[in-house]
Amino acid sequence: MIKRLHQDNYYELVYGLTRMIPKGRVCTYGAISDFLALGSPRMVGWALNQSHAYPDIPAHRVVNRKGELSGRNHWNPPSRMAELLMSEGVEIENDCVKNFSSLFWGPQEISE
Repeated sequence: MIKRLHQDNYYELVYGLTRMIPKGRVCTYGAISDFLALGSPRMVGWALNQSHAYPDIPAHRVVNRKGELSGRNHWNPPSRMAELLMSEGVEIENDCVKNFSSLFWGPQEISE
């Protein structure tokens, strides 16, 4: 029971921060993990893989540290992640965000 409660709280932290990523911007699993002191970007990926049933969680805006759509295979169909990003004006080429560094949104921007 305690482990389940902890998991729910951790998921909610990831989901809450992911909801703050502005349309047309992207963040990374690592940036979210570092900001929330979770210890592992994979934990963020795991939480976001479970979020597809919730349309208010923009999991498509979270990519790997190189700007690659590494989570695309958890979407149905896998092209859905790119489609959602492109609908927000994000250019995708070879499953990677073009101009990644200029579109990157870091959680530290919340307090700015």
